[in-house]
Amino acid sequence: MRSRYQYRSFKRAKNKSRQNFAVSLVIIIILLYIAFIWVLPNLIGGLGYIKNLTQPNKKPANPETQITLAPPVLNIPYEATNTAQINISGYSTPGAKVELFVDDDKKDTVDITSDGSFNVKNISLSLGTNNIYGKTIDDQGKESLPSKSIKIIYDNEKPALSISEPEDNKTINGGDKKVKISGKTEPGANVYINNTQVIVDKDGNFSQTLDINEGDSDFNIKSSDHAQNTTETSRKVTYKP
Repeated sequence: MRSRYQYRSFKRAKNKSRQNFAVSLVIIIILLYIAFIWVLPNLIGGLGYIKNLTQPNKKPANPETQITLAPPVLNIPYEATNTAQINISGYSTPGAKVELFVDDDKKDTVDITSDGSFNVKNISLSLGTNNIYGKTIDDQGKESLPSKSIKIIYDNEKPALSISEPEDNKTINGGDKKVKISGKTEPGANVYINNTQVIVDKDGNFSQTLDINEGDSDFNIKSSDHAQNTTETSRKVTYKP
């Protein structure tokens, strides 16, 4: 009796275990289905939303906007001038055009040659600082960004120049065959005595001792500023032994 009872109990337990396994399997399948249909898409969408917040996607660039004209390169080999009109050369995209501006005022438009060079003539300047730049224009009217602006100073005033010693036609009797030439000019200007440059301090003062010969010695003193404006004077010294 006991063995039969144990056998029936074991059989019921086995059947119940099979039922529990089947129910568990069904539950797992349902959970997987729910996860695949609802949880997984929402999870992926949420991750995509977070990525868009932290790393926004850039809109694909229009191919036409990716092709840009290079601005022209201007060649002006000085920073100051004493002439009211200048010529400006440079290079840019062959076959295009260059528009030249001075202080945002368009002065001229010229063609660029097949080798990429161009030359703009007789550009008028204003006294003081002039900001010069250019733009490249293609055959469809599209323009480049402005080139690097170049500052040119137009200055037509001659620098001041005064000689404190020696006086003109000075006579030196005996002693050393030397003469001291001193004076003052515009700060920043260069001074030349008989085409030899002398030292000028920050205030424009200069002084130089030079050898002289018996008889007459002539000295040309010239001051030249940053725009190549020049002022000249002369002194004559006579040495008698």
